[in-house]
Amino acid sequence: MAGERSRELEVLFRVAQAVHAAVRQASTSPHRADVVAMGADGSPTEEVDRVAEAQVLATLKEERVDWDILSEEAGLIERGGGPLLVIDPIDGSHNAIRGLPFSTVSLALGRTDLGGIEIGVVRDLARGTTYWATRGDGAFRDGHRLRTRSWDVRSELFFLNLGRHATSRVVGLAARARRVRSLGCASLEMLAVAEGAADAYVFENDTPNRNLRVTDIAAAYRILVEAGGTTTDVSGGSLEHFPLALGQRTSVFAWGDAKFGERAHPEGYL
Repeated sequence: MAGERSRELEVLFRVAQAVHAAVRQASTSPHRADVVAMGADGSPTEEVDRVAEAQVLATLKEERVDWDILSEEAGLIERGGGPLLVIDPIDGSHNAIRGLPFSTVSLALGRTDLGGIEIGVVRDLARGTTYWATRGDGAFRDGHRLRTRSWDVRSELFFLNLGRHATSRVVGLAARARRVRSLGCASLEMLAVAEGAADAYVFENDTPNRNLRVTDIAAAYRILVEAGGTTTDVSGGSLEHFPLALGQRTSVFAWGDAKFGERAHPEGYL
């Protein structure tokens, strides 16, 4: 099993690298923001998303792996009934289109639900940094082990989703927090918690269909857990059994230090 997992991880590294190269080339195209289709969940698919997804499929074919695929853009693609590869070809696609350096390709391999994710790989498409984790083996960034940070209220920093659809709970937290950031890239913001750059990440919009899909968080979920962090919905409900499917969305509350989690739930830091 260890040998098989190592090979799977190497395949995911090569997929991530290939997508990075393809997106870098596509970013110079004047058509990168063109809407070319509607995604499986009804969201518009821009040209840069299409390029990234096509590169994932091409690389998997070259690698001769028969994994099924769940993609934000194409939906479920059955390719042989093996493990399910959950992909977000471009997480933070609006950032990528506008030239902002906050986007990733997110790859998670597992079965059934978030708790069944065995491997997570996320590549930062601006910095070329690669984050990864395998179940029970820890989390890493370019070979360096990741650990969450100890929470100190005097220096706390939260990543939050903000804007017109953010709930009053999130807006209220922004007003109380010592420092706040908002990148528009869920995987990078969860990974900021995993590597100790932030204390927590909170995403909650005013209607359920504006919350996050499993494709947004699957890889970062495994990496954060292996780094010592925790992820729930904003009510404290476990996401372990959140299904690997596009039909549901969820709010997210991710944190690093158990002391912070104890304060937030059930006492209501949020």
